[in-house]
Order: sequence, then structure tokens, then C-alpha cells
Amino acid sequence: MTLTERQREEAARLLREAEHHVAPVDPLSALLPGLDLADAYTVQRDNIARRLADGATVIGHKVGLTAAAMRQLLGVDEPDFGHLLDDMVHRDGAPVRAARYCAPRIEPEICFRLARPLRGPGVTIADVLAATDAVAPAQEIVDSRIRDWRITLVDTVADNASSAGIVYGAWTPPADAPDLAAVTVDLTVDGEHVAAGSGSEVLGHPAAAVAWLANTLAAFGTALEPGHLVLPGAMTTAPFVHAGQKIEARFSGLGPVSVTFV
Repeated sequence: MTLTERQREEAARLLREAEHHVAPVDPLSALLPGLDLADAYTVQRDNIARRLADGATVIGHKVGLTAAAMRQLLGVDEPDFGHLLDDMVHRDGAPVRAARYCAPRIEPEICFRLARPLRGPGVTIADVLAATDAVAPAQEIVDSRIRDWRITLVDTVADNASSAGIVYGAWTPPADAPDLAAVTVDLTVDGEHVAAGSGSEVLGHPAAAVAWLANTLAAFGTALEPGHLVLPGAMTTAPFVHAGQKIEARFSGLGPVSVTFV
């Protein structure tokens, strides 16, 4: 870490206020040029701890930057992660207030629900699949508290990997699910097709992203717990969304999930 404790506290405060007031701030990487990855994860954990103190509960994690194009864009060679909290969950098909977000986008993903703990290092795809209770079609609402999404890796990591919400559909046991790498998704906005992709876009297999997460969390003394949800990464591009739009993602073999912004 290169920042002082006071600087890390200032970075965390800026992000909290940006989220609370729905008023994005300039990139932390510009405001605090010394900000490194260790600092950024410390800032993320500090703000998560404050939300837990206010009554929220960790229900899992999300993995970001699993698409090669996004890693190339930010000049990194591995994904990042953030936390999922119970107050981030929205019911399938339910209306969501667009005004609570700065500049929301949607990412279709295959959500994992764990039946057994996963603790790295050494977790494999086979371990992930064996520990999975069920999978579901999902949409992650991503939002940047950084103005105009002008993010570097440390900006998004500090900002909880730009995670803001999750909507998931019906659960399917692994024995009844198709090969997750071969699952395809079609994303529509108000009935108009905007993107398509497959599970293979996510590090070659969505479970590979969950394995990466379990192994990475081990360095923080953290494991994935039974009942935890994991969003492994986007299967398509992430379109911006706004009030008045209905976004639906249809996954082959897993079914649909939708969200309407009001």
C-alpha cells in the first residue's frame, strides 16, 4: 500500500458520499495518484464494513473483468472482485428506481449458489461445480460512483468492483443444467435485441471465475460460504439503462430474468 490511512479513509468517504447523494466523483486514481491495488481493496473492505455495521449482510461476491476485452481496456491480466449484500437484491421482474444509481448498466450472468464452502488455494472448476447447489439466470446492475465511468482498475476495485445490484431468476440444480460454458444469452431492451454471448466468454467457463475468486479470497483470509451467491462475470457487453426501460435476458437451458427501471 502506498497511501496513508488518512488518504484511504478519504477515498472511502468520497465513494460513500457519491453513492449516498447519487453524485459521482472524479477518478480516485487522479485525486490520489499513489492509489494502488492493495489500497483499493482496503477502501472497498472499509466501505463494506460500514454497510455491515448499518445492518447489511454479505450474501456473496461478484467477479469483474472476466472478459478479455475489458482486461485489455484497463491494462490488467486478471479479474477483480466485489461484495454482494442483501440490500442489493431485487426480485425478478420487479421495478427498480433508476434514480438511485449514477449511471447504471446491465450485465447478464449465470449466478451460482453454493451448497458447500470453497476455500483456496487450489480450487478448480470441478471443485466449484461439486460445491454448487444451483445456478440461475441473472442480471447484475453495475454502476460507477466515478464520473462518466472514467475508471482504471484501482477506481473500480475501490468502488466495490462497480457492483450495485442483482436480479436473479429460477434456480436449476447442476444435474439439470446444461454445460455452463455453452449456455447462450440474448439481451433485449424494450424488446429490441442489444447483445448476445455465451458462458465461454467468462474465463472460458463461468466456474473458472468462481474458482479464481475462491483462490484470490484465500489471500484475504476469506472463503466462499454455503448459501453464498457468486456472479462470475458478464457474458455480453454492458449497455447503459435508464428509467422507462425493461431489460430481459434469456438464457438457453436456464430461462429468462428481467428488470424494469422506473
